Amino acid sequence: MSIQRQFPKLGELRELLQFKKPELNATKRRLAQALTVDDLRLIAKRRTPKAAFDYTDGSAEGEISYRRARQAFEDIEFHPEILKPAPEIDTSVEVLGGHSALPFGLAPTGFARMMQTEGEIAGAGAAGAAGIPFSLSTLGTVSIEEVKATNPQGRNWFQLYLMKDRDISYGLVERAAAAGFDTLLFTVDTPIAGNRMRDTRNGFSIPPQLTAKTVIDALPRTSWWFNFLTTQRLEFASLSNTGGTVSDLITAAFDPTISAADLATVREMWPGKIVVKGIQTLADAQRMVDAGVDGIVLSNHGGRQLDRAPVPFHLLPEVAREVGDHTTILVDTGVMNGADVVAAHAVGADFVLVGRAWLYGLMAGGRAGVDRMIAILESEIRRTMGLLGVSNVAELHPKHVTQLMRLAPRDVLGRVSDFRV
Repeated sequence: MSIQRQFPKLGELRELLQFKKPELNATKRRLAQALTVDDLRLIAKRRTPKAAFDYTDGSAEGEISYRRARQAFEDIEFHPEILKPAPEIDTSVEVLGGHSALPFGLAPTGFARMMQTEGEIAGAGAAGAAGIPFSLSTLGTVSIEEVKATNPQGRNWFQLYLMKDRDISYGLVERAAAAGFDTLLFTVDTPIAGNRMRDTRNGFSIPPQLTAKTVIDALPRTSWWFNFLTTQRLEFASLSNTGGTVSDLITAAFDPTISAADLATVREMWPGKIVVKGIQTLADAQRMVDAGVDGIVLSNHGGRQLDRAPVPFHLLPEVAREVGDHTTILVDTGVMNGADVVAAHAVGADFVLVGRAWLYGLMAGGRAGVDRMIAILESEIRRTMGLLGVSNVAELHPKHVTQLMRLAPRDVLGRVSDFRV
């Protein structure tokens, strides 16, 4: 039977010829092309000087810890339940005495204005608009009070490094409490600086120095340098020492003798929830529960401290089984997709913190880029939950996820140990 052909009808051609109105705003046009956090990362890399981008993107030594953390999330097998419709998906959770519209928040990250001039203001504003917590680092480049002014009705958390000069740290605790921050993240994994080799190779310093190398690197990134040179001086909002490398700063300011007694002192000072950040073993998780803290963050500092440290996502199921009924468990490191967030909740996390991902958004497009990152993760979370047949975060359980193991622990005799999931 031959195909019958005809001349196209003008009315039918009109339906096919749909011309999209061009987007004249360059930032919106750029961000609209980003469908994943990896897309935002690539945009960020094009727009940010190498030293600043690598500070965010890199980790310690051979960067093994971070690669393993990412691999752990990629080695997930989901188990969807069929004929179990989830027409309405509720992504909200209650965590540390308050509400979050999404099951993740923005992790504390230092030097955010180094990445893009809006810095922590963009993060706090985007988190407030999304109804999720924002965490300000001790090494933040805007003040506690500025974050509060930006996000007056939202949930603000403060991450504390303990300084050799205890009065500095205690003063920050008092200021965060006075500003209404509801949670303190007491960080314990940075007694000394990790060996972040990208920073050394790039000559990364605070503030960045103009050298022949940085000038050449700046040529295709004029907007970053224009913002850097025409806005407020880049410095730490909470510290007076801003010169030198990150390692220099940590060595000069941080206290390697931090102890349980210091935690007890800060606990007495702080009126809100206190969470210990940097837990990397079950034994330490149990110790912190015994110490009476409100929560723990399973974290190896994004792989930026001790290379070959435990992978938080691998540690999570065991910690959840042993202490999950007695404390709030948060997890970070390597979270780049909404499916990662879903998997973490399924195997025992009460909340997830996202660090690099929001900085990629910041570098890609300022506040609009952070908004875009949050929207991407939210859509991935909703889609993953819907495909699993799960209507709310509380319905996520270990049965929904298998962690496929590439690395199996061995005992002292070299025998493969049983790895419980």
